[in-house]
Amino acid sequence: MTAELSDMPEFSPRQNAVLEQALKLLVDGGEKALTTSGLARAANCSKESLYKWFGDRDGLLAAMIAYQASKVRTFERSGGRLTADLLREHLETFGRDLLEVLSGEVSLALNRLAIGQASREGSKLGRLLVEHGRRQIDRRAIGLMEAGRRAGLLRFPDADSAYHTLYGLIVSDLHVRMLLGENGLKDNARQAEKAVHAFLSLHGASQNTERAGRAHSDA
Repeated sequence: MTAELSDMPEFSPRQNAVLEQALKLLVDGGEKALTTSGLARAANCSKESLYKWFGDRDGLLAAMIAYQASKVRTFERSGGRLTADLLREHLETFGRDLLEVLSGEVSLALNRLAIGQASREGSKLGRLLVEHGRRQIDRRAIGLMEAGRRAGLLRFPDADSAYHTLYGLIVSDLHVRMLLGENGLKDNARQAEKAVHAFLSLHGASQNTERAGRAHSDA
């Protein structure tokens, strides 16, 4: 099975650790706390290394967002056949990861910051979130769905529309409510299972997929 994973960031373990520190600084202290000097101290690295790895401030923000988005898994390249059970497993993993990332303090802080800057001339954070966050997740999830269609497990005329159906079933209005201060779900796994079951009821193409859905709902 193949996937469209070219958009996934390829950071070294050391770079990942630096990006985690950058995200922590942003959450704890806001945008003003995210300086090159402050990050170099917190991550125990040189400013020269930061410039080499990420470029300017926009490059650092883009890398932080892409790294955060990479935590939402879809599936990995392998030579194995995509089965109905594997498809369901991958979709549920995607749903769980998506909810966990969106409900995490990092994602909420980034989105609240972008919303606060939306009316500010020259602000780029919102665009960076869309380009390096949401679109990266969308492309990889659509790649999974296309693989499901090629394997004869999913049926839909337009992958983008089908994906947004899945996204809506998983997230609903939860992210907006969390941005407004509500707590996240107590059971992300159960929400993901319910959403995937509903999605496969709409777009599952094979009898095996339908039987897997019935067996899952009866468990």
